[in-house]
Amino acid sequence: MIAAANLAEVAALVGDPARANMLAALMDGRALTASELAFMARITPQTASAHLAKLTQSHLLSVAKQGRHRYFRLASPLVGRMLEGIMAVAAIEAPQRYRPASPKDAALRQARTCYDHLAGRVGVALADALTARGHVILGEDGGSVTDGGAAFFRGIGIDLSPDRPRQRCFCRPCLDWSERRPHLAGALGAALAATAFEQGWIERLRDTRAVAVTEPGEAAMTALFGPLMAAAFLPIEN
Repeated sequence: MIAAANLAEVAALVGDPARANMLAALMDGRALTASELAFMARITPQTASAHLAKLTQSHLLSVAKQGRHRYFRLASPLVGRMLEGIMAVAAIEAPQRYRPASPKDAALRQARTCYDHLAGRVGVALADALTARGHVILGEDGGSVTDGGAAFFRGIGIDLSPDRPRQRCFCRPCLDWSERRPHLAGALGAALAATAFEQGWIERLRDTRAVAVTEPGEAAMTALFGPLMAAAFLPIEN
């Protein structure tokens, strides 16, 4: 009964449209101010403050103070995983409503961050390429890196040493709500996304968690991960 009550409380918090918009805006793993979140949710700063207080008290968000500003972010990768799961269920099972597609929708479907890892068509293609090349083995609930994969990741600067502290699942599939197939999550997925940003393969787009693949990024990722990546870079029609 306690678990059911907690489930109902979390569902009610996420189910409010304004709070859902703010949570979705934070799914790229970054921290945003109350003013930024109010803008993205299209509500007043006062209303946003009340919503953010509830989300923080319920441990869905964490807050950090820096000077005069307070920055909010998802409390943990588990919260991001929950939100992505809800989106996947909504995309597959919820009643379909007509809504004209927009360029922003296409950008999100093409490539986006799912908390701290890559999702969308590019994220799924990356998981497919790593699996096809035998670098990663993905199951229903988890994954592992092969010996060849470990050597490959070391070659692109990703540390897989066993003595490195592990605070989360190392490698796992995450169901992609737009592609309806898994992309790569966990610490390995986060490391791959961080490498892509550091190398300039991808760059963030303003006011969205969509990311753009740069021209050098297309060339580098195709060379590293093979032809399965090439199709992912084709534009998605609206």
